[in-house]
Amino acid sequence: MRLPTIQGVIRRRILANFRIDPKVMQRHLPNLFRPKVHNGFAVAGICLIRLEHIRPRLMPEIMGLNSENAAHRVAVLWDDQSISREGVFISRRDTNSQLNHLLGGRIFPGEHHQASFKIADSGSEISFAMKSTDARVVVDLQGSVGKELPSSSIFSSLEKASSFFEPGSLGYSVTSERGRLDGLRLETKEWCVEPFQINKIYSSYFSDERNFPIGSIEFDHALIMRNVAHEWHGAEDLYV
Repeated sequence: MRLPTIQGVIRRRILANFRIDPKVMQRHLPNLFRPKVHNGFAVAGICLIRLEHIRPRLMPEIMGLNSENAAHRVAVLWDDQSISREGVFISRRDTNSQLNHLLGGRIFPGEHHQASFKIADSGSEISFAMKSTDARVVVDLQGSVGKELPSSSIFSSLEKASSFFEPGSLGYSVTSERGRLDGLRLETKEWCVEPFQINKIYSSYFSDERNFPIGSIEFDHALIMRNVAHEWHGAEDLYV
């Protein structure tokens, strides 16, 4: 039996985003989904998130758990009968929490791979490094809080980038059961993002030319949010 609602605080969340040829991105999506496109590009990336005081609703905060997590995801659209839906498809989740690894997909939605994280966060500058235990995923990022998006971004303003990502609260992630996607909805008490200036970024997934040939992908921009109360709600699984 799954817990109905998990609550806590998003202490830090970085969305590092790439612009990708939609036809290339479609190859990596279940047929049910299609990329959500902005200015002719699909938008995918890595969500790097520190969660604190994570616990079932109504349980005291002191009982909550803390963890560092990473999710490789892409903004998607799909049709549910006659209704167009939107959210994110998550091809992989990684965590430093053994409980998340053991219970994810069982007690609560979202199967997680075990990984090691090395993070330095001064408040304005962040250095982030992650390596999965199975050695399949490596992420390395350095940056600082900025004032505006890069001039090369496909988003003309912070407001437009924010409005693109805010509706994507419903995520479907890959599971070990072939054809089944775990559903999870993030409900934030407020939504406020700032530009995050990237000085260095590497993702073994997005840098793999077998997945994304040269010319099909470019880093676009990053956003950061902090200290956001939130809840996780399970959603119905999808079968693809």
